[in-house]
Amino acid sequence: MSSKQSVIEAMVAPAVEALGFELWALEYLNQGKHVTLRLYIDAEKGVGIDDCSEVSRQVASVLDVEDPIAGDYTLEVSSPGMDRLLTKLEHFEAYKAHKASIKLRFPFEGRRRFTGILNGVEGDEVIIVVDEDEYLLPMDSIDKARVIPVFENE
Repeated sequence: MSSKQSVIEAMVAPAVEALGFELWALEYLNQGKHVTLRLYIDAEKGVGIDDCSEVSRQVASVLDVEDPIAGDYTLEVSSPGMDRLLTKLEHFEAYKAHKASIKLRFPFEGRRRFTGILNGVEGDEVIIVVDEDEYLLPMDSIDKARVIPVFENE
């Protein structure tokens, strides 16, 4: 996670939590002159469109006051969805025994993509089993990881 992302997360998380939601993940996407700030919120009761709107208004107010993003930006708020991002060690532990896809920043043992079953965490490494082989991937080398939804008729 970039330092900009960390600063913004620390800034908006209390506002999200005050509304009764968990800030599941935050993506800060800087594409030249255009910045997108994407928040994923979660709650035991689930997340609806009205919840996303309420969080968006509250977070926008915080960002307007604190002004951590220079220039224009787009704020998006949504639920994590079935193919939710995994961005923290706690996420990988919570989704132990689920199928996931992990993309690394740099190759590990000749590959950057791993798709398999999560087997928890060990220290600051994520354990994934791919075709009977177990890999320990350092958390700081993971670029993006997502749960792969499995549907009943598959």
